[in-house]
Amino acid sequence: MKLRGKNIGIELIRRRGIPQIGIAVFQRITSKLPLLAIFHCILLTIPSTAQPTQNYDLVWTTPSANAGASMPCGGGDIGMNIWVENGDLLIYVARSGNLDENNGLLKTGRLRIRLSPNPFTGKGFRQQLHLRKGYVTIYGADNGVTATMQIWADVMQPVAHFRLTADKPVLVDAAYENWRYQDRIIAPRENFGNSWKWAAPKPNTIRKDSIAFTKTGILFYHHNPAKTIFDTTVIQQGLESVKDSLYNPLAYLAFGGSFYGKGFQPAGTYTGSYASTDFKAWKLRSAKPAKRHDLTLALATLQTRDISQWRHQLQQLIAAADAADIPAKNHQWWQQFWNRSFIETTQPATFELGRNYQLFRYMLACNANGHWPTKFNGGLLTVDPVFTDSTLQLTPDYRNWGGGLHTAQNQRLVYFPMIRSGDWDMLQPQLNFYLRLLRNAELRSKVYWNHEGACFTEQMENFGLPNFAEYGQKRPDYFDKGLEYNAWLEYQWDTVLEFCLMMLEEERYTGKDIRIAIPFIESCLRFFDEHYQYLARRRGRKPLDEQGKLILYPGSAAETFKMAYNATSTIAALRTISARLLQLPAAYLDPAQKQYWTGFYNRLPELNFTKDYGAVTIAPARAWERINNVESPQLYTVYPWGLYGVGKPGLDTALNTWRLDTNVIRFRSHVGWKQDNIWAARLGLREEAFALTAKKLASGPWRFPAFWGPGFDWTPDHNWGGSAMIGFQEMLLQTDGRRILLFPGWPAGKDVHFKLHAPYNTTVEATLKGGKLVGLIVLPKERQKDVEILLPDSLPTIRPKT
Repeated sequence: MKLRGKNIGIELIRRRGIPQIGIAVFQRITSKLPLLAIFHCILLTIPSTAQPTQNYDLVWTTPSANAGASMPCGGGDIGMNIWVENGDLLIYVARSGNLDENNGLLKTGRLRIRLSPNPFTGKGFRQQLHLRKGYVTIYGADNGVTATMQIWADVMQPVAHFRLTADKPVLVDAAYENWRYQDRIIAPRENFGNSWKWAAPKPNTIRKDSIAFTKTGILFYHHNPAKTIFDTTVIQQGLESVKDSLYNPLAYLAFGGSFYGKGFQPAGTYTGSYASTDFKAWKLRSAKPAKRHDLTLALATLQTRDISQWRHQLQQLIAAADAADIPAKNHQWWQQFWNRSFIETTQPATFELGRNYQLFRYMLACNANGHWPTKFNGGLLTVDPVFTDSTLQLTPDYRNWGGGLHTAQNQRLVYFPMIRSGDWDMLQPQLNFYLRLLRNAELRSKVYWNHEGACFTEQMENFGLPNFAEYGQKRPDYFDKGLEYNAWLEYQWDTVLEFCLMMLEEERYTGKDIRIAIPFIESCLRFFDEHYQYLARRRGRKPLDEQGKLILYPGSAAETFKMAYNATSTIAALRTISARLLQLPAAYLDPAQKQYWTGFYNRLPELNFTKDYGAVTIAPARAWERINNVESPQLYTVYPWGLYGVGKPGLDTALNTWRLDTNVIRFRSHVGWKQDNIWAARLGLREEAFALTAKKLASGPWRFPAFWGPGFDWTPDHNWGGSAMIGFQEMLLQTDGRRILLFPGWPAGKDVHFKLHAPYNTTVEATLKGGKLVGLIVLPKERQKDVEILLPDSLPTIRPKT
């Protein structure tokens, strides 16, 4: 990119209106300068906008057929699915942390609002997601009345607001519908939505909610008993001796709220059925017709034996729900959210990529402030399962793969894109999730093997123990109590290291003091050091191999290469995290810690390679017994661990792996949690990265374009959306230490405008139009020297060695 780089500079100067004499001077001055210096000469003259310019609002002009055609709305830690069906406005509401005694993530309920006369029966209809301001409006003009309903969730506190304005007075019926109005026996398949899965007691029951009218509204809550699935799991896994020391988030958990409105009064109950699930409704009615009606939903969650304490918390929330400054604070939050990061595509052929990227980032913001992370299998936006799978005639509480159960390989893809987006506030629920579980993970190591270190399993409950069903129901008496008797999950302990990476990245990106995370990171690493020496001593006399290296056997390369000897993905993870730990500023580690972790790094085995495919490729492990799934962990060296990539040594070997490894080829896909689009971007394979990412970001099969899935999981598939976001980001911006690479995976002929984040409190905003860089701003300015522009035709074609 030598002569062409200077031509780009000349084009930029022309666009700024500099006279021809200026261009001649520019050519003379820069004739012997490297490209990066040329860009330094012109960087400050390039125009740049400070916020997204595209209107990605979504507008529907007809009502919906059912909940499967709903529109998401949310903020803070409330998610809502909104649709109009047969003239009724219907809203599913969910809140982060509504976990029952079975560890299912329960819906708050369903709201139904009906107007009389009714403007929402189809004529003059308009439902709009106002993306930048975080709210939804329903407009209707019919039956002699015109009205608009505005719906939004307060980012600052768990409250949702519903405001109706009409040109003529209307009556409003507003109902709270609940299918847990009585104890409900859970259908066998529905237990896959909680933590029992296929091993549930018979019969298994969801206990009924408490629901009653108040003076102007409806009060409802679910209160877990003292004994929950946590207790059964502790007994099953032989941890009774430390039970009182284990973190237990389920006992006595109370959650629910109040649906109310000024000028509304109780109007009786009714029963019905929706999507094969029976329900009971508590109805409010406006005291008189009016041109404006306001309804509020306030939600509270508290772990308490005394429900009066929960009621007190709810009353405090209701008292503060309508403070005068709340709308302005919410507007400011959404404005800041959209201004700090975006990716826009402006050409008709690529428009939906940018739109769906923004729509999914909005969906992630529905749990920006949650106590619990956004679940990969639908977040807070699931609906009746029958709309995903017609054979599942189950309640709206159902989702596949559990509610309080977390699968790390899926969760990471929901949270990694928040790094480039600069959404560190939204990332905290996931990081805090792990920090809370440290003690439980360390107790597992101590009880089972009497050594130090935190043992985090791949699939893990929100109380840090393996899932009751996945742990194994037909375990031999001799089998190690610390292991899952499970063909997919056995010996898979390294996924926690990706969340260690997120913690380290927060320090590198923001400068935040992460001393609270250091004991966690050290404990996760120490587990591998102590446990694999422990296993080696049980097999023989020596704890290390003949080179003085750890023997990581048995292990697992993702869920795919099982009973692995020195899994490459594990080695890459351990090498990266221990190196990053040692690279932290001096105040983080004392001399003894530095000495230990230097020794640990030196004990780690090397990566594995093979010539089985006619050239050197990365091997998934030194050896393995079987292939159990459809992942390509040999490419984890590319992402997330960043050992290979554009501008790094060994790129040819990684490209060989992509092109030649028959397992990598046969597992390649864009569906669900597949990461091939990310790897292609990291390898500089522009056309392949774009094709795979475009498939991921193509509109899904539901009315709302960013409801993907079910893929391998559920609808909406959040790890589908997260992996799409990561691939899109990596095409545009990659980093290597202090280096910032722009457009390393972006194809020719595609216009784009983006703002993304890089390490050291850096933001990069760039506009590519017609193959020319027409806008670039890097903040802080001193980071401009670290920018390398790699436009689509600036690199030679890189082919694997044969």
